[in-house]
This record gives sequence, C-alpha cells and structure tokens, in this order.
Amino acid sequence: MASQEKPTPPPRPHPPAPKAVPRLRGFGGGPPGGGGGYPNPPDAAIPDAATLREQWRFAVRQYSRWYSHAWGTAILAGAAFFGLGWLVKGSNPLPSRGEPHASNDGASAKEG
Repeated sequence: MASQEKPTPPPRPHPPAPKAVPRLRGFGGGPPGGGGGYPNPPDAAIPDAATLREQWRFAVRQYSRWYSHAWGTAILAGAAFFGLGWLVKGSNPLPSRGEPHASNDGASAKEG
C-alpha cells in the first residue's frame, strides 16, 4: 500500500530568455551611455524595386485613409457644433444667414 503515492512530475524546462532588440546608438532619446537608439535598424542593403514599390503603395494607402478620416471627423464635428449652437441660441447660429435686424437698417438710413 505504500506504493500508491503519486509520482512527482518532472520539472519543467525554463522558457528561453527574451532576445534583446538590436539598437543603433545615436538619436534615440535614451541615456547618453547607451540603451537608447533605434529599435529597428536600417536595412543593410538597398531593397529591390518591387519591395520599395509595395512599401510606397502601402504608405500612400495609409495616408489616404488617415486623410479621409480626418476630413470626415472635421465635418462631423462641424455639424455637431452647428447643431449645438442652434440648440443653445434657439435659431440659426450663423449671423450671415439670419434675417437683417431693424437696428442695422435704421442706423444706415440715418447716416445717409
């Protein structure tokens, strides 16, 4: 009956140590003694034309997407603030679209 003890599992191997990210010394914003630098060093050789073309197309697509999102956000914010101004004022918040005031007409007639 003494042989009914549970066997101990073998110890697990330690996970491998994380690899250090290669960095270049220079304008990294880190301490001057080291540790700072670029997390992604430049390519050792100039990439081929197909790779550069693909990277350029990706960058143009990203920029176009961000640009259109910025315009959409600006238009949406403008409409929201216009509606908020309408609610606060109780009428059209744009003075150029409003009805002419009687005080302006009377003042210009007296001067003439």
